Amino acid sequence: MSNSESTLGVVFDMDGVLIDSHAQHHQAWLRLSAEIGKEITPAQFDESFGMRNVMCIPHVFKWADPEDYQLIHDLGERKEEFYREILAEGPLEPLAGVRAFTQRLTDAGIPGSVGSSTSRLNIEMCLQATGLDAFFGANYTGAEDVENGKPAPDVFLEAARKIDRAAEHCMVIEDAHVGVEAGLAGGMRVLALTTTHAAETFAARPPHQIVNSLEEVTVADVLALWAERKLF
Repeated sequence: MSNSESTLGVVFDMDGVLIDSHAQHHQAWLRLSAEIGKEITPAQFDESFGMRNVMCIPHVFKWADPEDYQLIHDLGERKEEFYREILAEGPLEPLAGVRAFTQRLTDAGIPGSVGSSTSRLNIEMCLQATGLDAFFGANYTGAEDVENGKPAPDVFLEAARKIDRAAEHCMVIEDAHVGVEAGLAGGMRVLALTTTHAAETFAARPPHQIVNSLEEVTVADVLALWAERKLF
């Protein structure tokens, strides 16, 4: 392992990066909207993806006044109950390239950490269901661990701290616009995947690189991106 590799870390978002739970989240919100007699449009769901519930419930879905903290909390908890029920209904597999990429990081001695807008309980369930807990261990940060959600960088900074890495020595892997913004705000290198949004939609706040899948990414690419070289 080189000296540069020994200082690096990779911080992963979860939904749309490690797993594809887009449909499960959508179904959970639909179940909640039906239960409370509210509407959610496809555009609202797309806008909300990557946001914490405390942001999207009052500001995107308009289901609660921003000051009604108890209602926002209760709705968010109910949605997460639906989400976990849906996850339990079927098998969950990592996205293409995830297992091979995390193994390459392990072989190179580069640690990984998860920084997600979802709850720690959801992260635990997903990591255990996919076997990715063998790579990440306890190195994950959820919505309740930080004060400010994405696009603030808090969750990624805390995720980097858990693997003892400085933010400027970390690469963030994201699929959501707010996540890209959070990584950039944290001073990290940012790699965006097109698993949720098309490449051109990142034009307003462009990441350092955009790829379709982690199948395309090697450890050499991580080092190059960190060093601001273009090897993709």
